[in-house]
Amino acid sequence: MSRLVLVLGDQLSEGLSALRAADPERDVVVMAEVAEEAGYVAHHPKKIALIFAAMRKFAARLRDAGWELRYTALDDTENSGSIPGELLRRAEELGASEVIATQPGEFRLIAALDEMGLKVTQLTDDRFLTDLDWFEDWARGRKSLRMEYFYREMRKSTGYLMEEGKPAGGQWNFDHDNRKPAPGEIAASGPMRFTPDETVEEVLDLVERRFGNSFGETRPFWFATDQGEARRALTHFVKTALPRFGDYQDAMMGEERFLYHGVISGYMNIGLLDPREVCDAVEAAWRAGDVPINAAEGFIRQVIGWREYMRAIYFREGPEYPRRNWLNHQRGLPPLYWGAETRMRCLAKAVEQTREEAYAHHIQRLMVTGNFALLAGIDPAEVEEWYMRVYFDAFEWVTAPNTVGMSQFADGGVIASKPYVSSGSYIDRMSDYCGDCAYSVKTKTGEGACPFNLLYWHFMDRHRERFAKNPRMAQMYATWDRMGAEKQETIRNEAEDFLRRLSDGEVV
Repeated sequence: MSRLVLVLGDQLSEGLSALRAADPERDVVVMAEVAEEAGYVAHHPKKIALIFAAMRKFAARLRDAGWELRYTALDDTENSGSIPGELLRRAEELGASEVIATQPGEFRLIAALDEMGLKVTQLTDDRFLTDLDWFEDWARGRKSLRMEYFYREMRKSTGYLMEEGKPAGGQWNFDHDNRKPAPGEIAASGPMRFTPDETVEEVLDLVERRFGNSFGETRPFWFATDQGEARRALTHFVKTALPRFGDYQDAMMGEERFLYHGVISGYMNIGLLDPREVCDAVEAAWRAGDVPINAAEGFIRQVIGWREYMRAIYFREGPEYPRRNWLNHQRGLPPLYWGAETRMRCLAKAVEQTREEAYAHHIQRLMVTGNFALLAGIDPAEVEEWYMRVYFDAFEWVTAPNTVGMSQFADGGVIASKPYVSSGSYIDRMSDYCGDCAYSVKTKTGEGACPFNLLYWHFMDRHRERFAKNPRMAQMYATWDRMGAEKQETIRNEAEDFLRRLSDGEVV
């Protein structure tokens, strides 16, 4: 009797553990575009189009490789609308009672497979470099789970950027070299863009019909949708942008959306690129002398450090992790996150870019949209859902810890040792946003004061009991105390007035 082999839309890798465990002579691959996965949050249309187009092309590759395959398109009249429903339908059709699957990256779907009624074997997703049991052993007994120490272990175990057992360049990271502000101009041409072929055009038409009311623009669409294109995009990035990636990875520019970033995270997250081949390419460029150590190290750290660490934290903390709210923030997500008018240029530009590209780089997410949400006391569950909805690389295993832990400090310090908050001065230093803004970043209170300046001190004040003893925040509280009661009261009143107007839907 044949078994069903489930391949999900973020598992488009020929070396997938479920495929390796199956027999193409007798087992049948099942792939399905289903409404439940496309709509459990209202994903950006570009993300849906990327996944559906890549799924269809991957299915064609499996057929060419000799696999028997049952593929369900979204508009198939017999589509049951869910992954369990499609597995049950195909099981009845083929007389199968057993499913082989690679463990999904979300607890929601893991549970759905366990509860569906067929015998389901969920295999380890070994496309990652970190074994989750190893991470649990590493984490056990530690007072804090800092990524830096995990990253050093990953460097040792993988051998990336290591020389005779020591870190290349004599240090583990080169952060101090990677914080240059926005340059006057960008020498790179941006990520490689691909013209949609017939398969992609069919998917784009489908997505526009079914998801045309979702936040985000479907066209123009230029993402890679198969492994060959994704590898070309990687090669293009390594050659044209990686050499200066390190210097400007934290910089932001209003009219330059990509700077020196690779925009390949989504390709890794759906399986078109393997993290090992990505790191191999980056290290090879460094060893050839084409890329400086600060760029190679900064990029590899994001892959074998941050990406792996986030996934491990997600699975260690459990299904309730995305709903944590340690700071008890309850404000609803304001309309400006959906493109409503705002006078804050940094937020307007970040949201505009997100709507049009389904992409913003990590500092735009952390220090603009995330920083504002944290300062304004927005419910972290709403923030996390927004990130899930708007970015092409968003999957819960990576988005939840990045948002709940790193961005919103809603886990109480599992990931970060202090909240990632800043006044407008950080954004001014790292971007060109502030020059043409309606607010003055140099103005601390009164008419035209930058909201980030007011909200920063308001946040510090209202959470003093939580953070006053944090050694990394002591200097800021000392600064607050030196301001004097009158200035403090002015900041409180102006910040609270701003937050009231924000909640009332006024243009801010």
